[in-house]
Amino acid sequence: MLQIKSKYKIAKRLGAGVFEKTQTQKFALSEARRRKQRSRRPRTLSDYGKQLIEKQKVRYTYGLSEKQFSKYVHEAMEKAEPAVALHRALETRLDNVAYRMGLAPTRRAARQLVSHGHLLVNGRRMTIPSHRVRIGDAILVREGSKEKGMLPNAEETAEATQVPQWLSFDAKAKSGSITGEAVYEPVGESVLDYAAVLEFYSR
Repeated sequence: MLQIKSKYKIAKRLGAGVFEKTQTQKFALSEARRRKQRSRRPRTLSDYGKQLIEKQKVRYTYGLSEKQFSKYVHEAMEKAEPAVALHRALETRLDNVAYRMGLAPTRRAARQLVSHGHLLVNGRRMTIPSHRVRIGDAILVREGSKEKGMLPNAEETAEATQVPQWLSFDAKAKSGSITGEAVYEPVGESVLDYAAVLEFYSR
């Protein structure tokens, strides 16, 4: 698992959208005040610098180590549409799908959910966060986890989550499925520049 020492420090450099805990009004107001207090003109970044920031933004958003992320990028670069392939590979990780469905408040929490064996994929217990799900796969919280109250706030989290159109989810049953291909839907500060990421690794 990617270890992060200071999420706020990283978010100030890359943008609030990289971490769920920094996507708050309080953080946004703090950043606005900080920028107002800075009188010196911001330095102009080179193309390499811009691409590096975009690469780090995507990597931290999904909570991956450099080695893990590099592997995803190079596999995507072999596809006809690299940007689309990279996005789908990242979105269809089981930990990300659990997060998107609202089973956990953050991707980090969703990763632990999977690692501890609380989820079933097509009836089989899965403990690999990077497991890639496919169209038609069924995701279900195992009965033992429901009975032990391992996910006490899952229903509330799911109801507050805007589940992507390519997923279906029943909050009460704590089950869902993959109904289509993952489509890139940027929202607010969570805009990810996959083209810049691919350019960075093409150097």
